[in-house]
Amino acid sequence: MTRKIRLLIVEDEAAIRTGLIDLFVFHGYEVNSTADGVEGLKLALSGQYDLILLDVMLPGMNGFDICSGIREHDREQPIIMLTAKSNDEDIVQGLALGADDYVAKPFSVAQLVLRVQAVLRRSGIGVSLENQIHLGDELVLDCRNLSGTLQQTALTFTRREMDILQYLHANAERPVSRDELLTKVWGYAKNLELETRTVDIHIAKLRRKIEPDAANPRYLVTVRGAGYRLMAE
Repeated sequence: MTRKIRLLIVEDEAAIRTGLIDLFVFHGYEVNSTADGVEGLKLALSGQYDLILLDVMLPGMNGFDICSGIREHDREQPIIMLTAKSNDEDIVQGLALGADDYVAKPFSVAQLVLRVQAVLRRSGIGVSLENQIHLGDELVLDCRNLSGTLQQTALTFTRREMDILQYLHANAERPVSRDELLTKVWGYAKNLELETRTVDIHIAKLRRKIEPDAANPRYLVTVRGAGYRLMAE
């Protein structure tokens, strides 16, 4: 099971922008777009997008400056630059500023989709989430049916609770911060500076369900100063 991938298209040519929107909506993406460079940077910095398709020649601010502005705040945001300029100097400049890939116009739509999928794959975005999660020998989660068993006791979950567990499981090699959960699971804008205990409350509810002893968690653990981590053992 996968959530919809969120794509931002910053492109001032209306025909190309409309074509790209139709293309990626058809492929199951959630798409937002703008024709203006300044608005494009503002949207990009919200952190709500899994990948940004960024034209170079834009009104208000060019794509190189937008890419540089994104990288000042977020080194991991996937970016593919689109441009009619295909000489080596422009390609090198775009990649040096931190773009993940560079596609010259006119381009094959099939090739563009493959390039987008490749960047997302390298970034670990859009990978299939497990439909069943095993934690230790006693806890099994059925993600599709929002259920599970703990020592033969039946469990039920809300969709949000299971989304949290699936996201933590997909990123089990590292702790996941509250802000990342709010962005990737709840869909809030990045760096919104919300004063909310929503994540903590959900984590506490989940521990009461999946932990043999919620006061001493074995599976859903807190990593001090870093966030939460789902442990296989």
